[in-house]
Amino acid sequence: MLQETTKTLYPKINDSETILCDCPGPSCNRVLWFRHSSDGERPQFLVSLNNALRSEHGDGLVKGQFRVSRRSGASYSLQIARVTEQDAGTYYCVLTGKKEEDVWRTGALLRPGVTPPTSPPEVNTQPPATPVCPKVDNTPNGCGAMVLWPLVGILAGLIVALVSTLYYFSRLPKKCRHRFVK
Repeated sequence: MLQETTKTLYPKINDSETILCDCPGPSCNRVLWFRHSSDGERPQFLVSLNNALRSEHGDGLVKGQFRVSRRSGASYSLQIARVTEQDAGTYYCVLTGKKEEDVWRTGALLRPGVTPPTSPPEVNTQPPATPVCPKVDNTPNGCGAMVLWPLVGILAGLIVALVSTLYYFSRLPKKCRHRFVK
């Protein structure tokens, strides 16, 4: 039973392509690779690999074209050499665990020689940013109110500080005892 989405690969003709397959449990005894063509035929057995790293190829296949190998731990790979248009199809791996239960894993849809589709341009879903200086009261650039009122506040604060200082010094007692003689 397939529960995963199929990854689509677009290799160039005569290039090689690698498809990965991971064992869902702690260990797998064997991996088998199949290809299903889009023409409605039954899946074609390609190659298998057991724990002793012995591989077995399907009937009528060139042994050098499909190579299966064990990667790290319970991960396997299928390498397809010199990809041709006839290699198109969906590739699956079947993993056999210690309890002889088969797990079908989706590998990839191989489309050799096909140009991959281009991604649509990204659409900005954020609302447009508000301008730094919104236009207010027919001011030409909209920043007049943002500059004028802080300046008025600073000027008013300086005037209050000056008047308070003058008032403070005017209220001090006069302690001058010098008398000027003529």
